[in-house]
Amino acid sequence: MEETSVFEKFDLQLDLAAKDFVKEIAKWAYFLSILGYVGIGLLLIIAVFAGTLFSAFGGVFGGGIQGGSLGFMMGFIYFAMAAIYFFPVYYLHKFASNAKKAFRENDSEALTTSFQYLKSHYKFIGIFVLVLLALYGLIIVFAVLGGLFGR
Repeated sequence: MEETSVFEKFDLQLDLAAKDFVKEIAKWAYFLSILGYVGIGLLLIIAVFAGTLFSAFGGVFGGGIQGGSLGFMMGFIYFAMAAIYFFPVYYLHKFASNAKKAFRENDSEALTTSFQYLKSHYKFIGIFVLVLLALYGLIIVFAVLGGLFGR
């Protein structure tokens, strides 16, 4: 008995309209990934110059935190935001470039790879949203407890 591929078993094919939709999705995904990389670059620039900016404005913030410490802390936060933001943008870019390659070269394997990157993109976004919702829930619980027992 000979081995058959997944496509031969299910004989799933894209019609012309579906191909056009995926091509257009790939174009928009590529555009959004480029904007994402620009946003990451801006976050990194802000991270690098945060120390300088906050030390210059250190006197404005008063006595609690020194300008240099605040600058380092803000720089670290912006760097962490850029690092987290990198992964979904990278996955989106890889989806778009592989999808464009798949249609340009009529390559089913590249299309499969592109959908794998799209899955990774949405999986990352989904897990990130769940983590943020859990964090917001904890913040609300501690805020309520602090309000009740803080007096």
